[in-house]
Amino acid sequence: MKIVLQRVSSASVTIESKVVADIQKGLLILVGIEDMDGQEDIDWLVGKITKIRVFDDENHVMNLSVQDIDGDVIVVSQFTLHAATKKGNRPSYIKAAKPDIAIPLYESFIEKLESEVGKTVQTGVFGADMKVSLLNDGPVTIIMDSKNKE
Repeated sequence: MKIVLQRVSSASVTIESKVVADIQKGLLILVGIEDMDGQEDIDWLVGKITKIRVFDDENHVMNLSVQDIDGDVIVVSQFTLHAATKKGNRPSYIKAAKPDIAIPLYESFIEKLESEVGKTVQTGVFGADMKVSLLNDGPVTIIMDSKNKE
């Protein structure tokens, strides 16, 4: 499971001109799921996401987590995070999980994240054509891969 975590001042997701998610200060998380992912990957990533210190304290040092600041979170599914680009110019998405595997894992990821942050996590719609807007704060962007825990 791969994620791109971005610290944002604001973010939103729009589908067919309708805003389906909208947050202020917090995290926008893009999630890519592959066939080999499972609960262990979810648990590890959620543990990292909820504790990662990417928000400034009173001394302007990144020392606070999303929980510490009572920040908001949006999660968006993004199979293109598993793009293989080694050959040719057209990315291959063969490693990305099909919906029958990805959807339950995506939903489990959101449930676990909500449980850990103690608030509702807003989301896009799995498989939809989404327009994601964000004001990246910093910019702070972190990539995590549950297969590279070491």
